[in-house]
Amino acid sequence: MGERTINIIEPSRQAGALQPPLRSSDWPAPTGLLRDTRGRPLHDLRISVTDRCNFRCTYCMPKEVFGKDYQYLPHADLLSFEEITRLARLFMAHGVRKIRLTGGEPLLRKNIERLIAQLAALRGADGQSLEITLTTNGSLLARKAQSLRDAGLSRVTVSLDSLQDEVFRAMNDVDFPVAEVLAGIEAARAAGFERTKVNMVVKRGTNDHEILPMAQHFRGTGITLRFIEFMDVGATNGWRMDQVLPSDQVIARLQKRWPLVPLAASSPGETAQRWGWAGPDGRHDPRLGEVGAISSVTHAFCGDCNRARLSTEGRMYLCLFATQGWDLRRLLRGGASDAQISAAIGDIWHQRTDRYSELRASLPPDQGTGRGRRIEMSYIGG
Repeated sequence: MGERTINIIEPSRQAGALQPPLRSSDWPAPTGLLRDTRGRPLHDLRISVTDRCNFRCTYCMPKEVFGKDYQYLPHADLLSFEEITRLARLFMAHGVRKIRLTGGEPLLRKNIERLIAQLAALRGADGQSLEITLTTNGSLLARKAQSLRDAGLSRVTVSLDSLQDEVFRAMNDVDFPVAEVLAGIEAARAAGFERTKVNMVVKRGTNDHEILPMAQHFRGTGITLRFIEFMDVGATNGWRMDQVLPSDQVIARLQKRWPLVPLAASSPGETAQRWGWAGPDGRHDPRLGEVGAISSVTHAFCGDCNRARLSTEGRMYLCLFATQGWDLRRLLRGGASDAQISAAIGDIWHQRTDRYSELRASLPPDQGTGRGRRIEMSYIGG
């Protein structure tokens, strides 16, 4: 059989050059042991199911850009649930064991529970199922928590940047009350979700005064609070280094109030540094739980990054700060076989060199990776 070449092209919606043809006929069958050029495995897949969101957080989808006239993707351009499930199955063969559904706001995608049920039914060659997680702004969680749990969702992460209603309404920029997000978190607990996480993006001068109140609120509740450094994702959030509060300073503020114990990573490639709340004996008290810090700006974790990202319309990206992606939807809808798509995925990851956070300080400030405009977080999720 002659060698067959598959062309995967960068979408016109996002800046970027054409990708060279990818050869599939000589790529070996997946073994689950795929590695990139730095020896990093493919373990996590983050899937954006919608480019829409009902919040306008200034660090993600500012109103000046994502206003009432902004043109979202037509529904026909989005991957169907069946297409997402097919790709997830092929990614599993290469070693993916965890999928995070994201957006935009993923709970805006109609019948998202049906997708979760399809993903929950998948099994790897070893018979193991996926860990399926979802990141949400919490606005619809109170009404959807039980149905998500019933569909097979493993865990929920809620984005919450302040407990102070005035600050929270200003940051989401649609005047949404914090009480409804807290109700969603409580509904997730009632539905049986364990290991729920709350992510707080810390922006110096905006909500850093909420670090201690947030910690006080969630300490001892079984919910893990994670502080995320304000990142230079995309090109529209007005990122400035002087608005970044380094995670080391966040942890130092916490330690002045409560003793903390460093914890080992719970899994390879974990993004957060883990700290346990200490008891009177100075050791981690599991009843008090833990706190995390995600430090992409000041402590790059590119070295063991094991995450790929799939955009709403089926583009595969290798980094949150990427400028280029590969159009897998073209293969899905062009009649490519599972073997050909699997080979393309393997070839893309095998050639991966991305390490933007390690290079950030040496790159032109207006260029990001130096290759062009970065994709927006709302397009591929956080």
